[in-house]
Amino acid sequence: MSPIALSIVMRMALVTVLSGCAAGTPPSRLNDYVGTHPTPALESLGPLSNKAGRTGLLVIADQTAAEAAPILPDEAQTQLTEQLKERLAHSLPITVETLISAEGVEPTGDLSSLLELGKARDVEYLLIVVASSTEQEYPLTIFLGWHTHSQPGLRRDNWSLLEAALIDVKTGSVLLRGEGRSMATLDRPTAPGINQWYPVIWLRPSGPDGRPWWPPTYEGAPNTLRMVAMNDAANRLALDLQRTWLEFRHNEFISSRQ
Repeated sequence: MSPIALSIVMRMALVTVLSGCAAGTPPSRLNDYVGTHPTPALESLGPLSNKAGRTGLLVIADQTAAEAAPILPDEAQTQLTEQLKERLAHSLPITVETLISAEGVEPTGDLSSLLELGKARDVEYLLIVVASSTEQEYPLTIFLGWHTHSQPGLRRDNWSLLEAALIDVKTGSVLLRGEGRSMATLDRPTAPGINQWYPVIWLRPSGPDGRPWWPPTYEGAPNTLRMVAMNDAANRLALDLQRTWLEFRHNEFISSRQ
């Protein structure tokens, strides 16, 4: 079998395997921080109908799972937090007034310490977002110059997950839960400077515009991969929460017409 044909077969096999496990990768981490609660009913969002509650945003970069990927650098983590603040405030009728540091927050499964954080910051609601990711890297033949020749390379897969819970600080009730998952891949030769088109990052599946990302440096490419995947997960989380809120508002409107 030719090298090109062999590479195609290997890629198809990898896609089959990865698509089968992606739905649960990385595993959920939210309950490790907020505990186990019943799935919130749409009616629990009723208090948000009357006014935008003061909300504190707590973003936890989790690295406690066995196969957790490295967390984002501090600057990238700050950018992600600001992005979440803006997008989630547009998805829900809340006003994110306070960014709460996750320093010292541990996955004890006990919500009481987080509620104390919210009370200390004088917020009505606490929006907890847990960020986690998993990665794997393996050899891959990359092709240069329209498949005229090939080069040994590596592919790194990143699965990123953002999970959110909106907590009523006064009652300790979980009003809303949501998540956003994303997968992105980084292809690169085994040595830098081989070709202008590498390293390259793609969302899997590709986004609406189908465009790739080219990391500014070869050494920093893994961090760029994590940023791309997390940013996409943030978009998906915001849409998931917004869908739930719009469903509640729709049901509320139908009830008012009866």
